[in-house]
Amino acid sequence: MARHSRDVQLTLTLPPTGTALRHRISEAIVDAIRLGRLHPGDALPPTRALAAELGVARAGVVEAYDELCAAGYACARPGSGTRIAPGADAAAAAGAGSHVSEGPPPVADTAPAPPAPTWDLTPGSPDTDLVSPDDWRRAWRAAAAAPIQVRAPGPSGHPELRRALAVHLRRTRGILAHPDELVLVPGVDSALRTLAAAANLAGRDVAFEEPGYGSARRTLELSGAHPRSIAVDADGLDPALLRATDAAVYCTPAHQYPLGARMPVTRRAELVARAAAAGTLIIEDDYDGEFRYDVSALPALRSIEGGREHVAYLGTASKILSPSIRLAWLLPPPALLGRVHEALRRTGENCCGVTGLALARFIESGALTRHLARASRTYSARRSALVGALRSRPALTDRPGVELSGIEAGLHVVLQLPDGTDDAAVATDLGTRGIAVIGLGRYRSDDEGPRGLMLGYARLPETQADAVAGAITEVVGRHLDRNRRG
Repeated sequence: MARHSRDVQLTLTLPPTGTALRHRISEAIVDAIRLGRLHPGDALPPTRALAAELGVARAGVVEAYDELCAAGYACARPGSGTRIAPGADAAAAAGAGSHVSEGPPPVADTAPAPPAPTWDLTPGSPDTDLVSPDDWRRAWRAAAAAPIQVRAPGPSGHPELRRALAVHLRRTRGILAHPDELVLVPGVDSALRTLAAAANLAGRDVAFEEPGYGSARRTLELSGAHPRSIAVDADGLDPALLRATDAAVYCTPAHQYPLGARMPVTRRAELVARAAAAGTLIIEDDYDGEFRYDVSALPALRSIEGGREHVAYLGTASKILSPSIRLAWLLPPPALLGRVHEALRRTGENCCGVTGLALARFIESGALTRHLARASRTYSARRSALVGALRSRPALTDRPGVELSGIEAGLHVVLQLPDGTDDAAVATDLGTRGIAVIGLGRYRSDDEGPRGLMLGYARLPETQADAVAGAITEVVGRHLDRNRRG
């Protein structure tokens, strides 16, 4: 219980300069409470009077009182002034401050980060420098000017973005979808978790590409599903290898991840037909379907007859703009749409409303169309430069078992290596030469399967392709010679 209030003559000694005035005043008042000169219920002097006594601007005193009230040391009521709050003496005695002190930066207790590679060929990241800064800023200004949303968008939110994406998918992927059928999620992993819950995949087999996208495999496993490996070939996943016990199949038909195969139309049609006959859910991850070179576009599985009822289509902004956006779109079969909404309501997974509105403006303005055209030209030139530089080196490409694949689409090619090659060791050695690459071992579920390197060219300038190809030829050749002698 606070004491009866009393007016006090407050004489403060401010700490030395070095911190903001409001902090120095609030610290002095907390010290007075700690020393017993101020008690709960005591009235603080009017801000004007204290400012005159201290010889400081009144604004600093007002800010200090606000800080004390926010920290619970004081309370202000209209007509009653500002008084010391109940319990303030105990808090001061315990050493609680009214603000976070700016102490010295913490001393790092870990090893320094390794230097950035000279050439980063890791797959998965587009060149964000290709995004027009003017278009990007214009979209975000429009989003910032919109009214602040009262609550998180939820699975039925983002109407502007869903409308824009419906048009984008029709134009670029031949997919007809009503905006109300699209669901926005914070990434492909979120979409997979949602589908696993909506389609009751826990405890059931999901046919999965081998080698395949490891993050998707782990997400399905954590959701209780049982990914069943199916080896891919030069045409991707073979529908003939599906089983009646497969509740779903996960695939990347536009550019198989990681080997890069494009599933031909015949297989696409067969896969959809088999799914329709068996009631199997197809999860089509179209992670970089917008990028293809010197080949015609192939229809998305979702756009094939029967696909609407059996294909859950996934797309993402990660490859076309930036992984930092953390926004993907899910187009589930109509029978699953309600359960997808319910699963998202249970988990509370949402996309940022402002981000969604900015992306909608980016698409509606035509900026995304312009960006994809510009990026496709640039990536095509970079791909040609890297592939040409590698193929110009017979010391590499004339070796048995060495082959380039996945060059028709996407943002990476695969340098396939002979069986038994330690591709992780090759990748490590290239890292010492300043070239960051990933071996296929990261995408194999066991020690069997193809060997090779994933070479992302999205951020590799054409002028640097020859130097990179030369280093790859030297390091790979050394490993293959060592293996042959061993």
